[in-house]
Amino acid sequence: MQSVIVTYNYKGQVLSNMTEQPYRARARYVIGPDGSPLTIADLPSPETKRWVIRRKAEVVAAVRGGLLSLDEACDRYRLTVDEFLSWQRSIDKHGLAGLRATRVQDYRG
Repeated sequence: MQSVIVTYNYKGQVLSNMTEQPYRARARYVIGPDGSPLTIADLPSPETKRWVIRRKAEVVAAVRGGLLSLDEACDRYRLTVDEFLSWQRSIDKHGLAGLRATRVQDYRG
């Protein structure tokens, strides 16, 4: 939801009119998949090409914990929203083992 901020002078004339964007505070760290604190600096490199289980789980934890927004994660790692959501669903349904790319067929039900 957006709100509009209007500033008036003493005569009631509009000085400024701007839209205020909703602001959500960013977390400084989240708890990673291994139980340790995870900061932006600890996340996988934006240049990551090989997505092992741990890296996928760290990105999901970062988004869930508010370290990154979904849009930021998708932009940073060149992911589609569907790809990210599939990682998240795999963790929810099968735990970290569900992120194993070569074994996905064993976890689909």
